[in-house]
Amino acid sequence: MPVTPYLFFNGRCEEAIEFYKKALGAEVGMMMRFKEAPDKPPPGVVPPGSDDKIMHACLRINGAELMASDGCERSKPGFEGFSLSLNARNEAEADRMFAALADGGKVSMPLGKTFFAKRFGAVADRFGVGWMVIVEA
Repeated sequence: MPVTPYLFFNGRCEEAIEFYKKALGAEVGMMMRFKEAPDKPPPGVVPPGSDDKIMHACLRINGAELMASDGCERSKPGFEGFSLSLNARNEAEADRMFAALADGGKVSMPLGKTFFAKRFGAVADRFGVGWMVIVEA
């Protein structure tokens, strides 16, 4: 069974989805807003004004699923202790994806040739999600 990452963007999910569509060619397979849920959450579970926020979304990036939500918190999301790995088909694709993810983000390892890959680099995007982009040798 696959393990599917589920990211909580605490109020910025729609912005993140649009960013990943543009930066990585993500495709939205399903998206539901809190107001579209068949059952309303108990009082106090979802912050006021969340009706138009994303309750659940499923994206496909390079054939892999990624789940996303605004969640029920309104604090800054903490994406620490992991990175998502993107396998690019070639150097040009890696360069394009890495540059897109780095726009507004923070590069921790510039994209370049390594002993284990034609290209490898690490970046945290503008939402703080860590990504490793690789073109295997």
